[in-house]
Amino acid sequence: MQELIQQSLTWTNTFIFLGWAVVMMLVVLGFVTYAIYFERKVIGWMQFRHGPSRVGPLGLLQTVADIFKLLIKEDTIPRKADRALFILAPVIAYVPAFAVLATIPYSERLGFADLNVGLLYYAALSSITTIGIIIGGWASNNKYSLLGGMRSAAQMISYEIPLVISVVGIILLNGSLSLRTIVEGQGNYFWEWNLFPQIIGFVVFLIAGISELNRTPFDLPEAESELVAGYHVEYSGFRFAFFMLAEYVYVFALSALTTVLFLGGWHPPFPFLDFVPGILWFVLKFSFCVFFIFWLRATMPRIRVDQLMSFGWKVLLPLALLNVFLTALYIELFNK
Repeated sequence: MQELIQQSLTWTNTFIFLGWAVVMMLVVLGFVTYAIYFERKVIGWMQFRHGPSRVGPLGLLQTVADIFKLLIKEDTIPRKADRALFILAPVIAYVPAFAVLATIPYSERLGFADLNVGLLYYAALSSITTIGIIIGGWASNNKYSLLGGMRSAAQMISYEIPLVISVVGIILLNGSLSLRTIVEGQGNYFWEWNLFPQIIGFVVFLIAGISELNRTPFDLPEAESELVAGYHVEYSGFRFAFFMLAEYVYVFALSALTTVLFLGGWHPPFPFLDFVPGILWFVLKFSFCVFFIFWLRATMPRIRVDQLMSFGWKVLLPLALLNVFLTALYIELFNK
């Protein structure tokens, strides 16, 4: 794939690119379908319940049935809603979620675009989803959805700052914003991965990233006990499915980015395990990150909105700045 990207753009290459994009979309849609099933099974296992078990063998078709139900439900638009923005909001929320996957390197040879500012590209595009959520809340002409949208804006903007600052240490160590270069800078021993020298940045990145996903315990923009359902309360059918799809695509993107930045990407934990294809190591680490996100949802209660904002500004931001300072000090003292 990388060799193909370096070639001159022709009609043949264009069709190949489009074909790979369709394949990637199908992979992501398959992930979303069975990530929802896996999440329900994991939470059921942790809470001594069965989880989905009726539709299909072992309940494997339950999520397929749920998606089909959403697609055939009546699409309602409130009479006093801003119709154009109401229709546009789910698209604005979803498209960046899929577009950020273009720069993720999955193995030494499997990846779509090796941008020299890949990390910056990810941070910039993922922020656009906030606009879609705010527009959806405002265009619905509903006070609860508006409050959900404003909460989302406050939360995602507040946690975006420590999220970006938490990876500055990795940029300093590698001297590049290219995700492929960052992976190649990590060795084949697990203690050479960025996880250990950047443990503070890793903790801040993981917490801020989960908050960016609006998932438990940071799901204040869709807190049903206070806001009915939050910013998407007026959405139904496939438009609601787009908001849900964006959330799970970001689970995919955040887990992949965590694997690339901190867990060595496609590198094995020991050199003698080199015979295992790199893509399998990537998938294994990626699956662990996804499992951890689901595990957190089954474990942590929702926090209050004042606790959420205080934690972001008073704890995560100072820790992220401290990590940058310690990394710069280490480079100055030991890497001359």
